[in-house]
Amino acid sequence: MPSTPKGHRTEAAFLDAARQVFAEKGYFNAKISDIAKAAGKSPGSLYNYYENKEQLLEALLERFSGEVLEASFSSQSDDLMESIRGAVRAYWFGYRKYLAEMVGLFQMSMTDEAFAERWRAVRAAGIRSVLSGIKNAERSGYRIGLDQEVLASAIVAMLESFCWVWLAAGGDTDVAAPDDETAIETLSTLWYRTVYHDRAPQN
Repeated sequence: MPSTPKGHRTEAAFLDAARQVFAEKGYFNAKISDIAKAAGKSPGSLYNYYENKEQLLEALLERFSGEVLEASFSSQSDDLMESIRGAVRAYWFGYRKYLAEMVGLFQMSMTDEAFAERWRAVRAAGIRSVLSGIKNAERSGYRIGLDQEVLASAIVAMLESFCWVWLAAGGDTDVAAPDDETAIETLSTLWYRTVYHDRAPQN
């Protein structure tokens, strides 16, 4: 890909256009010509940067992971609950921002092993971050009492599934849709109580 400032601006324009088209038409219905038109460029120009829309989706998923992790790290504090709340907030709003991409990833992962691996990679980044917090909790005297890697996987699965249900799939029958703060507080409290419920007595 071109590495000049103009090239970077053009590439960013294609990524922004892809987000717009994916959101408007859905990943499967989006066409390269639609994305190029939304960017104000020719389809031939787009192929200088990406071979197909799958590569565009992968690049946007990289953005999602990077933005969520950056926002999570920037929210870390001495207040454990507030740190968890910041991480959940980053994931919730990041998932909403990249909803079309997350839907596309989930759909593609069911039929394409390369995208199944990409889905696992997105999860793995979150699992590593959660696992780091769990290990820190244990070093601080909290008794986890569970396999730490499996627990980190379960926490990430909880976040992922909850976001899918309420942001992508229309919610649960007979359950009122939570507002942002209710969703974030519920997920944060479940995470906090699971990890920080049992601390060894201090000598």
